[in-house]
Amino acid sequence: MRAVIQRVKESKVIVENQVISTIGKGVLVLLGVGKGDTETDAEYLASKVTEMRVFEDEQGKMNLSVTDVGGSVLVVSQFTLLGDLRKGRRPSFDKAASPDEAKRLYEFFVSRLKALGIPTATGEFQASMEVYLVNEGPVTVLLDSRKLF
Repeated sequence: MRAVIQRVKESKVIVENQVISTIGKGVLVLLGVGKGDTETDAEYLASKVTEMRVFEDEQGKMNLSVTDVGGSVLVVSQFTLLGDLRKGRRPSFDKAASPDEAKRLYEFFVSRLKALGIPTATGEFQASMEVYLVNEGPVTVLLDSRKLF
């Protein structure tokens, strides 16, 4: 399971010209589910998103989590994070989970964030979405439940 996490001042998702989700201060999580990913991967990433210290304290150091600052999380499914461009010029998505399995684990990930007490909004699974954000910093972190970068 892969995630691109961006610290945001605000973020929103629009589907068919309608705003379906919006958050203020917090993090935007673009989430890709791969073949073989499990609930363990989702729990690991949910814990990391909740606990990672990417917000500045009074001294300007990144020592605070989204929980510490009373922030929210917006989760958007993005299977293209599993794209492989090592061969050719068109990405291969062979490593992405099937839509049914990806939706199940995406929803499980969201449920874990909510269970951890994080106000959580979502995009619309498999929809064509417009995702807007004001990246604060900018701060962007890559997470993968199976490997280090």
